[in-house]
Amino acid sequence: TDAMEHVSRIARVIEQPRGNALLVGVGGSGKQSLAKLAAFICQYEVFQITITASYKLADFKENLQTIYMKAGVKGIGTLFLFTDQQIVDERFLVLLNDMLASGNIPDLFPADEMDNINNAIRSEVKQAGLMDTKDECWAFFIEKVRKLLHVALCFSPVGDKFRVRARQFPALVSCTQIDWFHAWSQEALVAVAQRFLGGMDGWDDELKENMAAHMAFVHTQVSIQSEQ
Repeated sequence: TDAMEHVSRIARVIEQPRGNALLVGVGGSGKQSLAKLAAFICQYEVFQITITASYKLADFKENLQTIYMKAGVKGIGTLFLFTDQQIVDERFLVLLNDMLASGNIPDLFPADEMDNINNAIRSEVKQAGLMDTKDECWAFFIEKVRKLLHVALCFSPVGDKFRVRARQFPALVSCTQIDWFHAWSQEALVAVAQRFLGGMDGWDDELKENMAAHMAFVHTQVSIQSEQ
């Protein structure tokens, strides 16, 4: 039930123009999985960056160029799924903040690439009844990106980093809809345990029920101890 509610919330957010989501919960709570399912429901492509030892700010910019072209030129609905574990450089958040606030990231594209983009969407600009000037074409491109490109940020509230980043980069909070992933209920933990125990042979139903309840209890106690 909790999973279905989260998927519904995320889907409602990202299907709106300029709809971006901030999913807050501890690791393993299902933020990424449910965001991908919501994107599938909305018929969006999911884009995630791949972090390597040599991944730098230039690589991040190149990835942003890719999704901007996909949404603004090709007209493909896209969900950019980004986690706090992928922040290997705090300057990533500067670009994300601009992306969420206005959609216009300074110096993202070189001048010649901007000209190519303007030429690619010039016919769309004319069809919209606008003057096909350089500024009008670029504004049209950015507006199209903001309509078709959606961001789902998967952050953990544990520690001080989330609080500090939210204060330093206000668009992460003010330009997104927040969905809090709270701790799993006892019923959900028991249901998952029963699912795993269901395929085990040689155990009667009563034993499986008792084992499932015990597994859920142990998981709850471990979570409490880790928080303390």
